[in-house]
Amino acid sequence: MRVVALEEHFTVPDIVKRIDPAIVKARGFLPRKTPKDRPAPMELAPDIGERRLKSMDETGITVQVLSATGPGPDLVPGADGIAMARDLNDHLAEACRRHPDRFAGFAVLPLCSPKACAAELARCVKELGFLGALVNGTTEGRFLDHPSYDDLLAEAVKLDVPIYIHPHIPPALVREAYYTGLEEGASRVIGTAAWGWHSETAVHVLRVVLAGTLDKHPKLKIVIGHMGEMIPVMMARMDAVSVLDVGHLQRKISQTILDQVWITTSGIFTEPPFLAALQTFGIDRIMFSVDYPYAPNEAGRRFLDRISLSPADIAKLTHGTADSLLKLRT
Repeated sequence: MRVVALEEHFTVPDIVKRIDPAIVKARGFLPRKTPKDRPAPMELAPDIGERRLKSMDETGITVQVLSATGPGPDLVPGADGIAMARDLNDHLAEACRRHPDRFAGFAVLPLCSPKACAAELARCVKELGFLGALVNGTTEGRFLDHPSYDDLLAEAVKLDVPIYIHPHIPPALVREAYYTGLEEGASRVIGTAAWGWHSETAVHVLRVVLAGTLDKHPKLKIVIGHMGEMIPVMMARMDAVSVLDVGHLQRKISQTILDQVWITTSGIFTEPPFLAALQTFGIDRIMFSVDYPYAPNEAGRRFLDRISLSPADIAKLTHGTADSLLKLRT
């Protein structure tokens, strides 16, 4: 069975170390405890070769669509950030050229320099063969509904490629208000992988809806991970409570999301959130992902083997929708 996973990550330490450590710390990156029973994620992330391929082979994953994990060029303003994005994209393109049947790419963009983003996306799609771009949360407090990113969104529509909105650490003011005052490990995890990442991404999606950004770009395609970042269980309520106060949109909130957003299973491997996603988005809008190396490929494989779907729906989940959306070579 062909299996495509499209929220899978890499990094290049020699490029990332060009970022000022003070900037990395200010953005909220903190040391993570390393697991005792498997390699640490940041030990695995730099490899786009035999070690990664071995894990994919052992778990039946045919293709990984790779994207740069943070910290990255979205932290770096000006020419240095633009150059860093270009270098990371060129590094990924070379790995994809070595293994064209196993790896594909999402561009990383110099988001501190909005005017440069559209050009880098176009270069990555037209020259490097990438399938879209992945954006890590907010940049200097700006969401994608900010007018400075309008050219980027228009370019994604023109190129007919999706933008994957991936979680990022919440901004400093949010961290201070919501996630401080706890034991250090608890503050970090509730602000990131246990809650903060996902609520932050849900807010991002709702902003591009409520700002009218998706009405302005009705052909823009958005992808989000983690079984929809909690949105599936809230869509009906969003519609119900917005009736009296939200009258400027062309569609209901839920309809806009269902028209223009696809979701992946990344990092969530239990049935209740999958069922909520299935009952709201439908099987044609859900794509398999693992979130490697932050989640192990084995966990994703066990989830696929356990869920009960028809053969046609399993095919959509594992590769059919991703092949169509991303125009993957099969």
